[in-house]
Amino acid sequence: MFTLLANLARMNKREFLKTASALSVGVVLSPVISCANNKAVASVLGLPTEDGFTLPALGFDFKALEPHIDGMTMEIHHGKHHAAYVANLNKAIATLPAYAGKSIEQVCEMVTATDGAIRNNGGGHYNHSKFWKWITPGGAKAPSGDLLIAIERNFGNLDEFKKAFGEAAKTRFGSGWAWLSINAKQQLEISSTPNQDNPLMKSLVDKPGTPILGLDVWEHAYYLNYQNKRPDYITAFWNVVNWDVVSADYAAAMKK
Repeated sequence: MFTLLANLARMNKREFLKTASALSVGVVLSPVISCANNKAVASVLGLPTEDGFTLPALGFDFKALEPHIDGMTMEIHHGKHHAAYVANLNKAIATLPAYAGKSIEQVCEMVTATDGAIRNNGGGHYNHSKFWKWITPGGAKAPSGDLLIAIERNFGNLDEFKKAFGEAAKTRFGSGWAWLSINAKQQLEISSTPNQDNPLMKSLVDKPGTPILGLDVWEHAYYLNYQNKRPDYITAFWNVVNWDVVSADYAAAMKK
């Protein structure tokens, strides 16, 4: 991993883009590495540079998740909504230097209710950066191994888990997210949060933890294809979950 980053850092822009496009979408680059000096590397990882956070590359074609999530929605969601969160987060940090140079995880963990712009835009940046990984094409279509064992232990079976998670997503009033997290007892826990809050925001949520799967239920995530039919969008979501990424996040969270 570190050899890869070092090589990327020495590349010019054209070489970097060529190499980055050749990377397998199955390779998961951790977003928790400390700040990178090279802007191109930082952009891939979603890390802050000397100029602030950058919009991470989506990593796959906008139409890759069709028919479950349409290409136009993906293009607007990533290029407009996520990009706006990044830009506004950087503006907010410029006025609150305590957050400068922190990873996006650290920003979420330390944010308070009084720092509304950081809360909304930092959450939006973290949530979407993770979301794109959880729905990256090419991974396993069902959980297995330790993750499946944990799901069955906590929820009875996979179908019961999906039902409970779907209910959290469906009943979130207005805009927000549904989450599967690892709590302080290292147990799986389902929750939902309003707006762009997430379980890392320990002082702001009822069920803090480390997210390993999340579903965006803001209308901009599904309205073009599903209109007001959020339950249909939730059902379609299970067709695009990359369980290899979820399993990797589960393993990492259990080591903390």
